[in-house]
Amino acid sequence: MKVLIQIALLAYMMTSSFSNALAADTAAAKRLATVHEILRDVPLIDGHNDLPWEYRKFSNDLARVDLKLGTDKLKPAWHTDIPRLRAGGIGGQFWSVYVPVSLHGADALQATLEQIDVVHRLCAKYPDTFELALTADDIERIHRKGKIASLIGMEGGHSINNSLAALRMTYKVGARYLTLTHVKNTDWADAATDAPQHHGLTPFGEDVVREMNRLGMLVDLSHVSDDTMRAALRVTRAPVIFSHSSARALCNHPRNVPDDVLRMVKTNHGIVMVCFLPGYVTESQRKDMEAADTEKHRLRELYPSDEAKVDALMADWHKAHPDAKPATLNDVADHIDHIRQVAGIDHIGLGSDFDGFTGPPEGLEDVSKYPDLLGELLRRGYSRDDVKKIAGKNLLRVMREVEKAADRATK
Repeated sequence: MKVLIQIALLAYMMTSSFSNALAADTAAAKRLATVHEILRDVPLIDGHNDLPWEYRKFSNDLARVDLKLGTDKLKPAWHTDIPRLRAGGIGGQFWSVYVPVSLHGADALQATLEQIDVVHRLCAKYPDTFELALTADDIERIHRKGKIASLIGMEGGHSINNSLAALRMTYKVGARYLTLTHVKNTDWADAATDAPQHHGLTPFGEDVVREMNRLGMLVDLSHVSDDTMRAALRVTRAPVIFSHSSARALCNHPRNVPDDVLRMVKTNHGIVMVCFLPGYVTESQRKDMEAADTEKHRLRELYPSDEAKVDALMADWHKAHPDAKPATLNDVADHIDHIRQVAGIDHIGLGSDFDGFTGPPEGLEDVSKYPDLLGELLRRGYSRDDVKKIAGKNLLRVMREVEKAADRATK
């Protein structure tokens, strides 16, 4: 009898576990169905994707990689292609026209124009998928047509060669945000990952922000120092964005946004677009990334003219230093939770930084995975309208406020 009872109990537990798993799968499927309904209504807009730089590795020859085919089999694999963009429900994408800080002056400006040209040519090569967007209205119009609104973001103030005229001309050819710095200071603004030089913005840096307001260009504060964040928020007459940053309270990287600045973003009506780069997501990944960066810097000083040797030695270093616990989709959702708690639901977006890093979080491996993240937010109790705001409505609202500020400045 005792054996029969044990068998019956085991059978019940197995049946109960199966039922619970089935119920969980059904609930997850319903949440994903809800997400796809939401993304038919509201464009999912990502603040930062480095795909144009991947093409620069092939001398900007678009024929070398066909985005209609999967890019996941490339070596190294890309995060982005058209089938996965479609699976991810992307309605609008800011394509980063990044150029490295090793380029200066006219060389940096030329390279930036070449990367802007890549975005224009991608839209021409894949007209059924991409269309250039310049305004919030453009994004919604293009989304209604079933295409992906393609916007241009310049990553780093070195791109304009200390020239307001260059800033104006890049706006003319489609650039809709400028990240005030990249990883190094410019002549007019301090970066988060460089030694303080200006302690914020110089007078010319303030002029850059004012001119961006006048043009209707989004002021992007990802990559800048805390002092630069605060200075820009003091000077600007329009909402700002962080195109790909997360919460400092959860991951103590200087690229992330501290709570006092999150509160300033709320007052400013701006938006923080949460980044997926693992070193900005968890403390363990941040420490791993900093150790790897330190080693790469050491090797580059030893072998300044042999990047292949540096890469080979770094591969050996990674084998000897296994990664810490991986960042996950849930960790990214935690950042969204925190920004919601401090700044509010109206000040959150998504800025993946896909194709700008390696080793993505588990569950957010590529551009097809956005619905899973939004589904997790529904599971955590976010409403449909909350998810709509995070997906795209908040960014559209910020763009419209920036456009209105530009209209006021020209009257």
